Amino acid sequence: MAARLPMVRRWPGAVVAVRRVLVPWVVARVAVAAAMGIARLGVSWLRPHDATALARLHQGLLAWDAGWYEAIAGHGYAASGLQSVRFFPLFPLAARVLAWVTGLGAGAAVVVVSNLCALGALALVDVLVRSDMDDPGLATRTVWLLALAPAGYTYVLGYAEGTLLLCTVGAFVALHRRWWWWAAVAGLAAGAVRPLGVLLVVPAALEVWGARPPGTGVRGLVTSPRIPARVAAVLAPLAGAGAYLVWVWYRFGHPLLPLHVQEQGGHRGALTPPLVGAWDALVAGLQGHHLGEASHLPWVVVALVLLVVAFRRLPASYAWFASAVLAVSLTSTNLDSFERYATGAFPLAIAAAGTSIVSGHPRAVITATGLVMVLYAVAAMVGVVVP
Repeated sequence: MAARLPMVRRWPGAVVAVRRVLVPWVVARVAVAAAMGIARLGVSWLRPHDATALARLHQGLLAWDAGWYEAIAGHGYAASGLQSVRFFPLFPLAARVLAWVTGLGAGAAVVVVSNLCALGALALVDVLVRSDMDDPGLATRTVWLLALAPAGYTYVLGYAEGTLLLCTVGAFVALHRRWWWWAAVAGLAAGAVRPLGVLLVVPAALEVWGARPPGTGVRGLVTSPRIPARVAAVLAPLAGAGAYLVWVWYRFGHPLLPLHVQEQGGHRGALTPPLVGAWDALVAGLQGHHLGEASHLPWVVVALVLLVVAFRRLPASYAWFASAVLAVSLTSTNLDSFERYATGAFPLAIAAAGTSIVSGHPRAVITATGLVMVLYAVAAMVGVVVP
């Protein structure tokens, strides 16, 4: 039985990993609490007559998309309106179950699930980097960078990002240990948490291909043992997302309704080839228009530079997964939330943590990123930027 349940057998190690990441996890939450206090003090002169900003600030950790998740967890999709279908179901469903079991309100349950999943995700990142890179210092720096990334405050809000990161890193842990069925479970969950979860197909396919006997090509892949488990590991993310789209088709009459809603002008906008939206934002910024869109461009450049570093220093599955996340994140006319999507490409944090700038001056860099996160959190809470 122990051989079939490797995750259970390593439970004590998981507890140790949680203890190692507890400090950065707590620091991030203290920083967001400070940002909320700053926002409350500053909203009177930043946006004194903006009722929307005041209302959003009053929502606190349930502002922006978190309010949608609260509504879905509390009342379901039909009662929340068609706009709610763009939010995939596993995260609000987990919050609904927690609320039912504990008696918490839907909003509190959403925040609790978000933060606990973020803690688990950081612990798995620590385990993954320590084992795959054999570098405890790199693991520690990566955890701090993820916890205090510019968009790291979304792991504190009632967002699905922490849940997606937990499933994503869990899939990587399982894939790299050839625990194919565990990888399938994590991939299935990721596909049901966010649309980006389907991108786990990329690293899963690469790991399955790399696990075939050397020099055997496609024949070795087809004739290798445990074919059902390997196929499941690759296809599970698609199945997770597909199951939700089939349900939407049955309930609302169109399987692609979540994607169509997301493409509306008030959300992500129409799909474009990667970087076209970034180029348009650059041109508009140089002309003095849409400066808010242009403000995302430095982070696009940083992400692309880190992607190059990832291809040079990390396993192929890491780098190609990050490529897929960035490509999808840049295929819209609206760059809002790019920083949040890019944070989901966690190999970029590993790549950054391995650079000489971070490894040589870890405290200074991590302090700087934490301050940037606080600034972004304040701006999001008063409605200046979109999380």
